[in-house]
Amino acid sequence: MSDAPTPATPEAAVPAVPDAEVPEPPARPALTRDRIVRAAIGLIEADGPDALSMRRVASALDVAVMSLYNHVPNKRALLEGIAEHVANRIDLADDPSAPWPERARALVRAHRKMAHDFPRSLTVVLTHKVDTPVGLRPAERALAVAAAAGFDGPTSVRAMRALLAYAVGTQMREVRAVETIAHLGTPASDSFAKLDPDEFPHVIALAPEMGENDPEADFEFGLDLLITALELRAAAGPGGGAQRGM
Repeated sequence: MSDAPTPATPEAAVPAVPDAEVPEPPARPALTRDRIVRAAIGLIEADGPDALSMRRVASALDVAVMSLYNHVPNKRALLEGIAEHVANRIDLADDPSAPWPERARALVRAHRKMAHDFPRSLTVVLTHKVDTPVGLRPAERALAVAAAAGFDGPTSVRAMRALLAYAVGTQMREVRAVETIAHLGTPASDSFAKLDPDEFPHVIALAPEMGENDPEADFEFGLDLLITALELRAAAGPGGGAQRGM
């Protein structure tokens, strides 16, 4: 028998896992003011302005509350950021060579679309002054349209206010009064059945028409009235007859 040692059996080699196959945790997007504002808008549109808090925004972004304050110092600053962000969504494309009534219609429709896209955030826009270039561009555009119509300074400002107020006001009416309009427009409802026909002859007679709720048709009808009135004032001269009846 040989006294030579038996060679050791080599252990099976463990294959190395290439680095490329080791999954890395996904990188979390950097926290920015824009992300914070967008998250806040999402919360407002889902649950309304009263539901907004710094804690809820932090939860939506999966970050610590204190980390928000590196980008927005307080809730007021956040609300101002929301107002500016929403106001910046207005499409202010303009064709200065187009007739001013067409430009006015386009501006009002652009405001309406913004209000339609952010119905609950609209309250924030209306209750927070936006005096940055973003917030003043719609006013500049409206004043340019009024100047193109030939209005003087004071009348241009009044025309601007009327145009912007109509655009926002019609959307607010739709958002807040849809249920009321639907109720009033139900011909068979108890409220209509109880009406005195001598006191409410027109309401009763036009009940079916009141039940038709076509926001777009209503909006365009009112816009026609507003533009027609402005055209009449423009035809009266630079002041548009602003001194009469004011």
